[in-house]
Amino acid sequence: MRGLLGLLLLAGALALGANKAQAHPHVWITATSELIYAPDGSITGVRHAWTFDDMFSTYALQGIETKTKGVYSREQLAPLAQTNVESLKEYAYFTFARADGKKERFLEPVDYFLEYRDSLLTLHFTLPLKTPVRSRELALEVFDPAFFIDFKFADKNPVKLVGAPATCQMKFQRPNDGTANAQKLGEQNFLSGENSNFGMMFANKITVECP
Repeated sequence: MRGLLGLLLLAGALALGANKAQAHPHVWITATSELIYAPDGSITGVRHAWTFDDMFSTYALQGIETKTKGVYSREQLAPLAQTNVESLKEYAYFTFARADGKKERFLEPVDYFLEYRDSLLTLHFTLPLKTPVRSRELALEVFDPAFFIDFKFADKNPVKLVGAPATCQMKFQRPNDGTANAQKLGEQNFLSGENSNFGMMFANKITVECP
């Protein structure tokens, strides 16, 4: 069970087995995102780059043979990249979009690959919108509703607009610190139906307004 799905299942087992554990993530991701626009001003998709923490990176690389220790080519990592993006589908790629208040859907990822640098794995992939859309306001959120994965956007250039009309303005809001609230929630309560979307308080919110 190598890859993202395997670690998520492992994290779930650990959570269910820890009666007195506190709600907290088991995987940490440092992210950057690009919102991609067509020449007509419509947004066509989102390009993500997610760098996994060192523990996940080490776990995911187990069993992958390489000629030079610590050096992995894109080709060697291709099966793992495929496993990752296929696993993400069940979780809606942790990416949620609304255009003028209407929920938008994404197609399966394209142009995906993994790179290994400084002992960390980074997953690159593009999520095309099912239907490109022109909107006055686009709202995009990146988070894990179950809070098994903590998404922190990079300090420098966390979000970029690629090809957007000059009149578009982007705002990026990092999640509020919900640590105190998280510590009050045991894993059992956290996994129940009423708290199944606990991760929303840790959502990264991107808003693009195009007059």
